[in-house]
Amino acid sequence: VASGVDAVFSSLPTAWQSHKLTVELFLTLFLMFLNLRGMKESIKILTPIFMGFVITHVLIIVYGVAIRGNEIPSIVHQTLHETSSLAGQMGWVFVASLFLRAYSMGGGTYTGIEAVSNNVNVLQEPRVHTGKLTMFYMATSLAFTAGGIILIYLLWNAVPSSNGETLNAVAFRSVIASLGFSPGLSYVLLTTVLVLEGALLYVAANTGLLGGPAVLANMANDGWTPSQFSSLSSRLVTKYGILLMGIAALFILLWSGGIVDLLAVLYSINVFLTFSLSLTGLTLYWWKHREHPQWALRLGVSVVGLIVTSSILMVTLAEKFFEGGWMTLLITSAVIGLCLLIRQHYRETAAQMAKADHLLSQLPATPVVTPPALDPDAPTAVFLISQAKGTGMHTLLWVQRLFPNVYRNFVFLSVGAVDTQSYGGEGSIEGLKESVHSACDYYVNFCHRNGIAAKSYEAYGTDRIAELTRLSEQVHEEFPNSIFFASKLIFVHDNWLTRILHNQTALQMQRILHLQGMTMVILPMKVD
Repeated sequence: VASGVDAVFSSLPTAWQSHKLTVELFLTLFLMFLNLRGMKESIKILTPIFMGFVITHVLIIVYGVAIRGNEIPSIVHQTLHETSSLAGQMGWVFVASLFLRAYSMGGGTYTGIEAVSNNVNVLQEPRVHTGKLTMFYMATSLAFTAGGIILIYLLWNAVPSSNGETLNAVAFRSVIASLGFSPGLSYVLLTTVLVLEGALLYVAANTGLLGGPAVLANMANDGWTPSQFSSLSSRLVTKYGILLMGIAALFILLWSGGIVDLLAVLYSINVFLTFSLSLTGLTLYWWKHREHPQWALRLGVSVVGLIVTSSILMVTLAEKFFEGGWMTLLITSAVIGLCLLIRQHYRETAAQMAKADHLLSQLPATPVVTPPALDPDAPTAVFLISQAKGTGMHTLLWVQRLFPNVYRNFVFLSVGAVDTQSYGGEGSIEGLKESVHSACDYYVNFCHRNGIAAKSYEAYGTDRIAELTRLSEQVHEEFPNSIFFASKLIFVHDNWLTRILHNQTALQMQRILHLQGMTMVILPMKVD
């Protein structure tokens, strides 16, 4: 948003520069409002903006380089001479550090690549091939655009302006002026190019805002954020994700004053931290898989990438620590600490649930030769269960005690959450299916041994709420006289964290089913 506003304001009077922050805050709020209203990106809107940006910039780059292409040899010679002179005076370590600093300042150009890597799970199959092709196209277009614009800077002697203009505005004004058009037409052309830049950056900002809930969902599936964020089908969850991202963006804009150079530093620190962590993971992966025929080559690429990204991260942190780097470090550390706290709580709760599993799963549940027959018209109890047998058996026994001889059919619904752990290795998906199927069979066999007709339904996906809703609708059609049951954890030492982290799935499902005319009862389960 800040870069887009800078681009547009470059064509406006200097006196208007003081209003940039106000416009940036308004545009961010407007983006939040549109997304909270359910706006979706339309190809009819994006295509003209994208094509206009591509056509204008390709023409300017090609024309600007072609008309002064004869100066390239002298510029190359001058650049090499100045670099050698600087290295002779300050040393090659200084030159390398300067290069890394300049490279890190352009970290914002990796926004698109980071967006693709964060949402690789939504790419069209085959995902690996599609991801490689997407990265190739993005890298090619980025190299052409960034390299071409830098070449324009050199060929047209673009220098920073004192009236708030961006370097693009300074360089493009010189290129357009050489066309020989009237001042009025040249101004219109320059304004059009800069507005297209700003519009594309604004669309990119909207894409980032929309991608926020998806990132939270991925983290929630792995237990790093509240599990309720994993249900992107829930409008409330998407709303919270957009509000969280939007409020954070407003805070950063106010703190930084909308200064793009400072925001670029903040972004660079986090993006190169992300790249360093990813490449560390790749390095460890290829070291552990040395039996692969090409492990040495791929390990080498990962190590080189890790050295480059971690070096840039260290240089940026050292140089910009007192210019905003400390705040980035503080915010990032606080977020990481909160995520670690959430994950630790989920692990402790899972350990307590494992004790209940061990206690209640000792009940006999072997298959019977002739199970009782289902009666679709009879009263039916439908249980929303997980792979943890303890909570499911607790709910089942409660229903038998509270409603003796009322329900003739017991139906069990279970959804296997497909998260990053499900893709952790060969056979992981099959292992997930085996776990879900085993749990469902246990409940069904237990009911059969106690003379109760039973049936189970299974589904798999990244959105547990969406899959449970689909199964519930299917079961309600087959068993119209059905009542749904789920469990709710009641903590002895309750606090704000436990209320946020637990029981959201049951509460959301109760709301969804009641709105569709289905009844759901939530039964408590005490947890120490």
